[in-house]
Order: sequence, then structure tokens, then C-alpha cells
Amino acid sequence: MKKYKSLQVIAASLLAISLTACGSGGSSTSTTSPAAGAGASTTPAATKKENITITFQNIYPDPTDPKNGMLKKIVTDYQTKNPNIKIELDSLNTDQQKLKLKTQAASKEVPDITVVNPAAQMQPFVDAGLFAPLNDMVEQNGLKATFQEGILNWYTFKNNIYALPDGNNIAVVYYNKDLFKQAGVEVPKTFEEMVEAVKTLKGKGIQPMAIGEKDSWTGSFLFMNVLLRTNGGPGFLQAVVDGKKTFNDPAFTDAVSSFEDLIQAGAFQEGATSFDYNAGENLFKTGKAAMYFMGSWATGGIETSSVNGKVGVFQFPTVKGKGNPDEFMLAPGSAFAISANSKHLKETKDFLNYFMLNFPKEAFAVKGAVGIAQKVDGDFKAAGYSDMAMEVLGLFKKVKGGDLAFDNTMNPGTAQGHLTSIQNLFVKKTDPAVVAKEHQTAYDTNKK
Repeated sequence: MKKYKSLQVIAASLLAISLTACGSGGSSTSTTSPAAGAGASTTPAATKKENITITFQNIYPDPTDPKNGMLKKIVTDYQTKNPNIKIELDSLNTDQQKLKLKTQAASKEVPDITVVNPAAQMQPFVDAGLFAPLNDMVEQNGLKATFQEGILNWYTFKNNIYALPDGNNIAVVYYNKDLFKQAGVEVPKTFEEMVEAVKTLKGKGIQPMAIGEKDSWTGSFLFMNVLLRTNGGPGFLQAVVDGKKTFNDPAFTDAVSSFEDLIQAGAFQEGATSFDYNAGENLFKTGKAAMYFMGSWATGGIETSSVNGKVGVFQFPTVKGKGNPDEFMLAPGSAFAISANSKHLKETKDFLNYFMLNFPKEAFAVKGAVGIAQKVDGDFKAAGYSDMAMEVLGLFKKVKGGDLAFDNTMNPGTAQGHLTSIQNLFVKKTDPAVVAKEHQTAYDTNKK
């Protein structure tokens, strides 16, 4: 497997989000006529084309998410230009898609295009030979140049690119200014102040935070930001892998203890583990929760919701006086991979090439371009992006490094043990030493 570059590389690439021209469609060098659009192909009119169906598995099922409409628009445009090709959408939430892909991979029936997460999460699929290398496609029509510097490294193994990401995000805390004012609370500068704000909001009858913990990665993502602080900076998991630390380290048990303080203060809605990602987010988007911790990809959906204009953002604070708020949870995004066994590999690559070339322009148009993995050609403010979106873009410029999610760092077996262990904390308070032991056992059992 290709050795990954340091987290400073992705931190640097996050800074490039601001406004470099993306060339989405303008630099086409294919034989396509201008009317056909970037990435589309043509043949002489006399040649009858075979009818082809391409299955496109994706994680944009929520009709309130701007990317849902963007996806359908690009697909419709492509089908109009290529009437012999039908793009069959299989839209699932993140956890549903992960589970379905595992089942499909076991039977080697991966859809033509699927979604995979970077680094450790996608490596087993690559090792099993399930994905097609995309180097040739990425070099077409200037597609590679549309991506931010360094981002494709997280999807590259042995010099082959196997997936193209939709995002390059940081984790932030969104908050409802009206609900904060109603409860008389200020933006917390420390984690301990956040816990107190939760108690105050709860006492005023306001739901403090929203989460969709049925999709267990959401709680893990938040927990890992706590660990990033209690560890005094990035690299805890790497230290475990290198044999320099174990999960019994005080940095880890302190993170568990603080995370449980937040849960026990009543931060999250009743039955949080029965709310999936979309249901949890919708609590915030409909004004029913005061805070929402999530990757910056959530900006577009919030911006088109009923709370637009009422929302601000803040950096995750220090925990017990430790950590630097300018170090973020970094989220090189989910990415599109093509099945190595696709019956229509050429046509599938042609479509994905078209999709990614048009992605920045269409995402920008629907207010969904904050935190995408490609360069954006446009003035966000002039295009009507909200003050909240501009705040998020401002935070990208403050990034001084950070950590990746647990399941993007550890092998799948260890990651599953972690996700289950953290999810259980939402149901029952557990001694941090027990949680540490659960993690260490999962790691020792699954390490190679």
C-alpha cells in the first residue's frame, strides 16, 4: 500500500479550498463536440448504440440535501446527451451503504459505481481487487487538476488511484443563535463550558445537541475530537499502531470520561441511537436543537433549511485545558469507486469523468460547495452563500493539522469494536477503564 503523506498535507490542501479555478468542462480534450459537454462521447449517427444501464450507488438520499438535487441534475444532463445510457441510482444513508457494499463485496457483485471511505476503510476492497484503477480516467480532460493538492493520496495504493472524493472537510460545531439567546448562554470557549451550556439549555426546555447515533460513526467522530484535545494534539492512534501507547493511556480514558460528562449532562435527544444521520441532522435543521457537531459538509443542507440565517459556527474547544482549537478532525470525504468487474467499464468511466468534471460547478450553484474536494471557481459571497457558510470557509484558513476519523485509521475489525463501544455509552454509563479495555482487546485481536 502506498504510504500516506502527513496530515499536514491534507491540512494544506484544505487551505486551497478558497477559490482556485476548477476548469470543470472548459479544458476538455476529448473528441466530443462542444454540445455534448465535458466527458460525453459521440459516435457517427449511423451507428446504433447499445442500451446500457450503469448502477450508481451513492449517499445522497435526503431530498433536503443540496447534493441530492445536484446529483439528479448531472445524471439527467448526462442521460440527455447519451440517450442509450441509463444511470440507475441506489441512494442510501452512510451506514446502509457501508453494510450493503460489504455484502456485495463478499459476493463480488459491486455496483458499477459505489462509495468508499479513504485510507484504512477502502484498503480491504483494493486488496481484494474489487476496484478498477482510475489513473487513465483522471488524466482525461484535466480532471486531476480540479482536485485540491494532496487529496487524492488518501485514495491511492501502489501508485494507483482507486476512488475520487466528493469532500475535504473539517469538523465544526453549528449552533442556533436564537436558542442560545433564549437560554442566555454564550459560545463555549472550553469543553467544560460546553457541558455547562448543555445543562442550562436543558433546564430551559431546549434540546442542547442533535446527533444521529444509529449511524455509529457520528458519535465516534465527536469522541475523536475530544481525544484530539486530551492527547494534546494529533497522533494518538498512530502512537498505538507504533507501539508507543495503548488504549489504557490517560489521554484515552480522559477522553472517555469527558465524553460521558457530555452525555450524562443530557446533551443528546432521547433515544439518540434510534435516530439515523438524516433524522438527527433534521432536528437541528428544523430548529429543535441548539447545537450540532458535524463535518463542514453539513453546511449546504443547513443553509437551505428553515434555520438559515440563525446559525453560527465555532471551533471545538479545549478539553481540561488541553489541545489547540486550530487542530481539527479532518475528513477527506467519501469517494466514488468503479467496480473492476463492471460489464461496461469504458462507459462507466466516461460517466464518472463527466460527473466529477461537473461536480464543482453544480455543487456551487446549489449552495453545496463548502468543503468539496475540488477547486471551486466562484465568489461564494457574491453567489449568495450565507454568513454561516462564510464563517466555515474562514475556519478552513485556520487549520493547523488534526486527525482522521477512527475508522479511516484503524483496520475494519478494530474500528467496528470502537464504534460499538462508543455507541454503548449513549445507552449506559461505563467505567472509562472498561471502555479502554474493550478498545485494546479489539485492537489486539484484529491487528496483523
